[in-house]
Amino acid sequence: MRKSLLPILVLCLFFSSMNAQRTVGLLSYDPSQAFEGYNLVFPHNQPNVYLLDNCGEIVHMWEDSANFRPGNIAYIWPDGTLLKGKRDASVVNDAIWAGGGGAIVEVRDWDNTLIWSYELNDSTKRFHHDFVPMPNGNVLAIAWELKTYEESIQAGRDTATMAQDKLWPDYILELNPSNSDIVWEWHAWDHLIQDHDSTKDNYGVVADHPELIDLNYDRNNGHPDWMHANALDYNEELDQIMLCVPYFDEIWVIDHSTTTAQAAGHTGGAAARGGDLLYRWGNPATYRAGDSSDQTLFFPHDAHWSNDFLTAAHPDFNKIAVFNNRVGADYSTANIFNPPWEMYSWTYTMDTDMYGPTSFDETYQHPVDPTNLYSTGLSSIQQLPNNNVLITSGRYGYTFELTPNNEIVWEYVTPLIGGNPASQGDTLTINQNLTFRMKRYPADYAAFMGRTLTPQGWIELNPDTAYCNSVISSNDREIEYFLDVYPNPAQDNIIIEWEKGGPVVNIQVFDLTGRVITECTATGGRKYLDVSDWQNGLYIIQIEGSDTKRILVQK
Repeated sequence: MRKSLLPILVLCLFFSSMNAQRTVGLLSYDPSQAFEGYNLVFPHNQPNVYLLDNCGEIVHMWEDSANFRPGNIAYIWPDGTLLKGKRDASVVNDAIWAGGGGAIVEVRDWDNTLIWSYELNDSTKRFHHDFVPMPNGNVLAIAWELKTYEESIQAGRDTATMAQDKLWPDYILELNPSNSDIVWEWHAWDHLIQDHDSTKDNYGVVADHPELIDLNYDRNNGHPDWMHANALDYNEELDQIMLCVPYFDEIWVIDHSTTTAQAAGHTGGAAARGGDLLYRWGNPATYRAGDSSDQTLFFPHDAHWSNDFLTAAHPDFNKIAVFNNRVGADYSTANIFNPPWEMYSWTYTMDTDMYGPTSFDETYQHPVDPTNLYSTGLSSIQQLPNNNVLITSGRYGYTFELTPNNEIVWEYVTPLIGGNPASQGDTLTINQNLTFRMKRYPADYAAFMGRTLTPQGWIELNPDTAYCNSVISSNDREIEYFLDVYPNPAQDNIIIEWEKGGPVVNIQVFDLTGRVITECTATGGRKYLDVSDWQNGLYIIQIEGSDTKRILVQK
């Protein structure tokens, strides 16, 4: 039996193309090891949300008016609707504004028809950074709320840290898109402690109350954007919310099983602690524990539970993933750690006076040069179902996929300069193509079933149209059998046809890991295959170890 040349051909083509002068868009791709899916990206300084295939081609786009900018995220619900945050391009007259500011949250259908919109941007409140689609159809959002000089001083804030005579602490609200009702709220302002002034509110011993937020812990030089929460996540199994708080160098976890009234207090909910912090990690100095050697997070972004698209069998399921922006003077890391959750007592346990763990389970760096992964802000990490990890360096718009063997198998540079398409060959510098996050959705994600995901071209100008074909198709190789496979996408059956070759040919089907799914011989120039029991995804059909075709199974 003839041995398949597919893995050898793929690897040869991949490595021989690594020296090509690609500077934007898709830089490199090894389809035999990369996770097959579609990449959602909402780059800064422009209004459109893009869905890209792994070749970097646009397969779907949600366009918007040039007057809008990201604010800052987009997610796709399983039914194909899009949740996104946005704001006006001009913020000159906005009463509350800082980096990451939003204003409007929207839900749009697959065809970009507006289903629901909610705006929060006035003199006292403003959306910012992140929104989260919940399984019940509601939306969680982060917002700033104004606290005046007088309110801040009465709460116990040190006047020396009131550079602008106001504060914008964070709060979380849950919105019901069916009627725009606010159905739940949590306010950081309800969970303060201070040891600055015994005559003011919230006075106590900070070290004795790690569940509370030290009002006078300040790393933003008295700027009103005191906390700057930049990421939000919801864990349905635990009914808990995670908040990423970079100016505290921490992640916080709170109980969502409370009522709004309980969330404003210190009792109630499944954990019986109201809206107090159930867990915090990254910088124990915020609650007067440990010292600088115990700090593990440095201006973090994109903290979340690693459970999107993962099964319980995945080694990192329900661990916490986080991008560690400023861990080094010239490099960042992406990290995974396992919080000390004790389900029987429904608590996060402490080791003496600090929350654990003391170290990360995984630390990801750029394998070629650690300084190739450096971003002082933005950025993201995503654990993929095939055990790879997708990492975005936000200030450089650079995303790469890393295998457990520390191999880069996919690289992409957001091809924009200040929101305008870059040309292949352009060398981009810091902040020209800001990318808050990139997220890969599996090819068999429910939202894509029955959708047309035909490549529609590239974001960049003068794209390298040949590179991706050279690693995943036979278009650039001599055609010997004139292989054809249809229908594509397929549901129940496929027809394989060829025009040349001997009376008997060998046909093999591979998944994208190179594993043989099925193998058979055929005659007469045509073969019918039943694919009704195949998993949704992309497969490679090969005839006689030569010509190949891709087929997408969608049910």
